[in-house]
Amino acid sequence: MAKHSKSIPARGQRVADQIQRDLAEIISFELKDPRVGMITITEVQVTPDYAHAKVFFTMLNDDPEAVRNAVAGLRKASGFLRMQLGRRLTIHATPELHFVHDTSTARGIELSRLIDEANATRAKDADDA
Repeated sequence: MAKHSKSIPARGQRVADQIQRDLAEIISFELKDPRVGMITITEVQVTPDYAHAKVFFTMLNDDPEAVRNAVAGLRKASGFLRMQLGRRLTIHATPELHFVHDTSTARGIELSRLIDEANATRAKDADDA
């Protein structure tokens, strides 16, 4: 489950988590846009009035062109996604969806690679001494 900031009330967290689960299901099984391939919804942040939801996602292919195509496809399908969410959620207003590519996983992999490289260099220096 995603970590949320302390400023979001508990109900807001539950709504964001439910939106995340529902969007993942809708995108996987109902969205037919070929630009939107295999994506993972990593987090959803909703405003306190539930008017807007920022949806963070990652992709297996982090190629900039593929990311641009996926964002374009998700933005084009946002009306359909909102309609489907409205049928599933029981809140007074279905939020407007804003899609953001989440680069934290790629940054984490890069940092891990750098740490492994530094440790390997350190171990080599220790063996030489």
